[in-house]
Amino acid sequence: MHAAFPRFTNEIDQVMKHGFNTSKASVLLDRVGGKLVAKGMAFLLELVFGLLVLKDLPDKSQKFFDENFVIVDPDAVGGKRYYQGKFLIRTRKHEDDMNVLLKFCPDPDELFIGSPSTEVVNPLAVVSTKTLTEKKAAKIEKNPDKVDLVIRFKDVESIMQLLKRPDADMVGLLLENLVQLTGNVGHLFKIGAIAANVEQALDLPKF
Repeated sequence: MHAAFPRFTNEIDQVMKHGFNTSKASVLLDRVGGKLVAKGMAFLLELVFGLLVLKDLPDKSQKFFDENFVIVDPDAVGGKRYYQGKFLIRTRKHEDDMNVLLKFCPDPDELFIGSPSTEVVNPLAVVSTKTLTEKKAAKIEKNPDKVDLVIRFKDVESIMQLLKRPDADMVGLLLENLVQLTGNVGHLFKIGAIAANVEQALDLPKF
């Protein structure tokens, strides 16, 4: 579990840190809190994966997609299926109103675009994100058909503090009671593997 969600956001952290590193941004964060963080997280997650499947040459994008999202399954049509993990990211502080639903490959029929001879991965279909109200998040978080794993941070402040701890790992955060996990924790290992590959593939400027 060491390479799980916090490592998944190392490069995203750099963007968020740069964006919030002004006095005006700090005041804005105090006013809108979790909603701003949720929208920023949702946008950046979609942006990062969109960039990864567009990055460099198409064959490299296809390789990244195949390694992270294609599952060999003799019982599936065509002998393969796609990883469709669903993660709900929340905080334990209800007034934060910080809820992001992250889905991988939500619609397999939309994963590729182009003709059979020129087919490439659709950068808009690899992940989908949605910000939710507290009421909506509470309604779906215990429904295994809607969510596989809930990653619940202590509060928005703890999320922002993690921007200063890019090497934090899930075990440490669990021991510090900064994160709680509920649901199918087996998905944590998968998102950890994706995290490591994202970290290797991205080459964002250091702020």
